[in-house]
Amino acid sequence: MDTRQLETLLAISQHGGFAAAAQAVNLTASAVSQQIAALEAEIGTQLFDRTRRPPALTTKGAEMVRSAQSILQIVSDTKASVAGEQMRGTVALGSLRTGANSLMPQALATLRASFPYLNFRLRVGVSEELMSEVVSGQLDAAVVADHVAVPSSLRWTPVLTEPLIVLTPPGTGTITLDDLIRDVPYIRYRTQVPLVRQIDTEIARLGAAPRQIVSVNTMPAVVGCVRAGLGFAIIPQIALHDAETASLDWFPFGAPPIHRRLGLVQRVTSRRAEVLAALVTALIQQGLSAEVYD
Repeated sequence: MDTRQLETLLAISQHGGFAAAAQAVNLTASAVSQQIAALEAEIGTQLFDRTRRPPALTTKGAEMVRSAQSILQIVSDTKASVAGEQMRGTVALGSLRTGANSLMPQALATLRASFPYLNFRLRVGVSEELMSEVVSGQLDAAVVADHVAVPSSLRWTPVLTEPLIVLTPPGTGTITLDDLIRDVPYIRYRTQVPLVRQIDTEIARLGAAPRQIVSVNTMPAVVGCVRAGLGFAIIPQIALHDAETASLDWFPFGAPPIHRRLGLVQRVTSRRAEVLAALVTALIQQGLSAEVYD
């Protein structure tokens, strides 16, 4: 398999057709067609549906494009490493919402010192979706919660253990969770994520029935509702890092206090192993610095 064939395949995918790709890679249209035909013959499958105009990628063709991106990146990284050059390219990362507010950005800022020529693409989503994209190769790695099943093809490395806390509105004063449930409305974080299931399970175990007044699907909005005095909320402590918290009090949730863990999930064999190892270290350092909030 010739890397020039893979570069041509990517050019067709990026530019939308054989003719445009020919200009981009400085080849004739017939040379582009010959390269793709040779590639198809070598792997034994059609990459393009030629009954359509312009020819469109087949399902196998789209899969081959993703593989070609990985292969060419490995080739580029290897050449740079052997030549003693700085690593270049783009690292595609994911993070659940609470990790994307502070934890991941601070870790990426740390990485810039060691990898100044790398670019980063960050996608924010829920743990299950992010893990699927790591498996498929759309993401190199992602920060996810530990209350999800990790496929055997992935490796999960814990980077942060944090408490869940009960956040109380201004002027509430010293109060227990039982008092809050009885006297103060509840601001519920409502999304399909492990954190919500963790909170709901503990509330059910306590036999409590808080009077829900607002349900929202972003953590900053939950904190904002509490700050506005609408009610109390149960949140991960990391959600306070970017909040105006001077007027807000909190105490640990659960007896004993309940924690959750965040970790970086990546493929067992990764073309970005060096960068991801440095990212794990940076995330752990950020997690340790967050302990000042405890």
